[in-house]
Amino acid sequence: METSTDVHIESARLQKEIKSYLGLNSSELVFEFSNQEGKTKLDLITINPRHNQSFLFHSELGFDKVDALKKMMEYVRNYREQESPYTVQWMTKDERVLHTSYFRASNILDCLDKLYYGRDRNTITVFSVVLNPVS
Repeated sequence: METSTDVHIESARLQKEIKSYLGLNSSELVFEFSNQEGKTKLDLITINPRHNQSFLFHSELGFDKVDALKKMMEYVRNYREQESPYTVQWMTKDERVLHTSYFRASNILDCLDKLYYGRDRNTITVFSVVLNPVS
């Protein structure tokens, strides 16, 4: 039987492993947990330090935090083989500076969902979404 301390240690270990695998530091990656229909939803969010915007990297649903983190780690290990690379050019309404962001997604709609995650869709103008060739 696991104690709650073991769960926290395992949760911290998995979060550290995911950050390390992605090569990101703590200020560039947010683990957001929520309850969804009796399960634990984990949204992994990246923060781009250049333009200070956050985007959804991936979501997983698990029985609890540790299960969701294990599923996320599995995704992180394999996402490059499973999802297509996209380049998105976009601008915020207030900034008027063209930004370029890169996503991995199963399709163009999934890519745009990751771009718009957590924000009003009217605050960003998308100029192009390009499916990049896979090398």
